[in-house]
Amino acid sequence: MGFTHHLGAARLLCGAAALALALPSAAGCAGQDGGHGGHGGHGAGERAGTPASLDQLAARTGCTLTGHRRAQELQQGNCANSRGRYVLVSFTTDRGLTSWMAEAKPWGGSYLVGTRWVAVSTPATLQTLQKDLGGRIMSGDTHGAMPDMPGMNHG
Repeated sequence: MGFTHHLGAARLLCGAAALALALPSAAGCAGQDGGHGGHGGHGAGERAGTPASLDQLAARTGCTLTGHRRAQELQQGNCANSRGRYVLVSFTTDRGLTSWMAEAKPWGGSYLVGTRWVAVSTPATLQTLQKDLGGRIMSGDTHGAMPDMPGMNHG
């Protein structure tokens, strides 16, 4: 029962993060930027370079965590405040974060990524969080419109 066993838990929590947000489809299918955000926040260097616990991330963004979940490799909690709705995830290892992002990016979405943590929300909310957390905004894969399905009535 090595890391791959715990990757299953990470997949479940990733799915839970996507469902918990229930973002509009336009936000969930943000444009891909090749995995690099290019959005640098003021003071991003020192905060993003130090791992932070889930509670520390919540305190920095002024939220009270709800729906708190723990697995061996990560912790996740939901936040909702004047900035918007977002999910915070902290990881015990860099490898955990890397694996989680590899699983999450194909689903689309927008991510604020720091050292062993990630916030998931709309790009506008992530920009406000970046001022307190640092990190880099990244986008998941682009998803085009669904082709018409045979036998579907569109009218």
